[in-house]
Amino acid sequence: MTDPDIKDQVRAYVDSIWEDAVRDLGTLVSIRSVEDLSQAEEGKPYGPESYRALKAAVDIAGRLGLDAHDCDGHIGYADLPGVSKRQIAMIAHTDVVPEGTGWTYDPFTLTRKDGMLIGRGVLDDKGPFVLSLYAAKYYADQVRRTGEPLPYTLRVIIGNNEETEMADVEWYLEHFPQPEFCFSPDANFPLICGEKGGYSATIRSKAIADVIVSFEGGTVGNAVAGEATALVRAQSSKLPATDRIDVEDATDGLVRLTAHGVGAHASTPQGSVNAIGLLVSYLLEHGLCSEAERDFLELEALVFGSTDGSTLGIAASDELFDPLTCIGGTMRTVDGHFEQTIDSRYPTSITSEQITERVGALCRAHHCELTVDLDMVPWSTDPSSDAIRACVGTYNEYTGRKAEPFTIGGGTYARHFKAGGAFGPNDPAFPLPDWVGAEHSADEGFSEEQFKRALEIYIVSLGKLMALDF
Repeated sequence: MTDPDIKDQVRAYVDSIWEDAVRDLGTLVSIRSVEDLSQAEEGKPYGPESYRALKAAVDIAGRLGLDAHDCDGHIGYADLPGVSKRQIAMIAHTDVVPEGTGWTYDPFTLTRKDGMLIGRGVLDDKGPFVLSLYAAKYYADQVRRTGEPLPYTLRVIIGNNEETEMADVEWYLEHFPQPEFCFSPDANFPLICGEKGGYSATIRSKAIADVIVSFEGGTVGNAVAGEATALVRAQSSKLPATDRIDVEDATDGLVRLTAHGVGAHASTPQGSVNAIGLLVSYLLEHGLCSEAERDFLELEALVFGSTDGSTLGIAASDELFDPLTCIGGTMRTVDGHFEQTIDSRYPTSITSEQITERVGALCRAHHCELTVDLDMVPWSTDPSSDAIRACVGTYNEYTGRKAEPFTIGGGTYARHFKAGGAFGPNDPAFPLPDWVGAEHSADEGFSEEQFKRALEIYIVSLGKLMALDF
């Protein structure tokens, strides 16, 4: 158990720095740090706004007394040197997904309302990143006060490409040694000790655009589309609107159909409504397609017919992970053909090769081709290790729970490290109000009190990790 005096000291520290932490979070939220490879250049490999957020983060870390570095725009880090150069590390990221639609508040202005913080990146992952910096600052202040360095170097790794390719952490591990233990504050408490495989691919039709002039849906491949729009050759007077689909005249004999769904992260699609799937069903129901387009739409109906992969013949489960999930991510009309991305999170009872074989066969039957874009094999770490038990034990002390480590379908930075996990700050045991959006959703936000408690948990956990023999 943690000494009550230490807990009191940590709580007093969190209260004393909180307004500064919120101000720093506001600085980061104001930057629309979405990857833009079309504007990439030397020193800014993921685009100018991603770099601007990275630079702001490095500047904040330096101001807090850490030894901060920008690694040519690929990634950053900030150290509190210890007796040993071996490291205990945290890794969080400053890039975000696009804002999408449906916001009540300005996504790039930090809003405080009823004890909540609202803005794109507040939960994923700028807020947790700020917590990691202030956790390190606690120990930097302690070292300055006592003159006694920590046993290990404490490193905060500043990610900058997590939402797309994670090229940042791959670059990092090519240039720096592995930490002894690394946790990522980019998920749920109590602690994630395993992650499903991550599979993404693109389905491409032949050049068939005819009745359907254009089709645009979704913003990123790893999220259920909240909105989708199609331009079709039709008469609006013959097309009924529905509770989720708007019908309006466009120019030159075209009709614009706009579907409104319910977004979600690709790893947790339960309860979502995919706007692309809504439009696919509407187009088929009302015959808004040529025969060639119908062939493609019928394949699309299989993609959107389930979120467990059953309609694609890839449903799977095992004892370690929840069942496989599969969603359609983005849909685009490109040079007269259609491109649909899919995202699957798979357990150990199926392989990416099997997914490719089964989905590829369906694509060929509908005169489409499948290209695999990403495959990450399932990952897990020993939930009984001393380091993981130290983190989970601290969480249980603060919450009075008896929670255990668990596995997820999402892909976090943790899978890249030899030892570690994804550690909060979101906590399903303490739900947020309905008006606060989740990560990747409109009105993304989080509770200030839960953030404060998470910071306390991180500080105390780091102290326990520093006492272990790695």
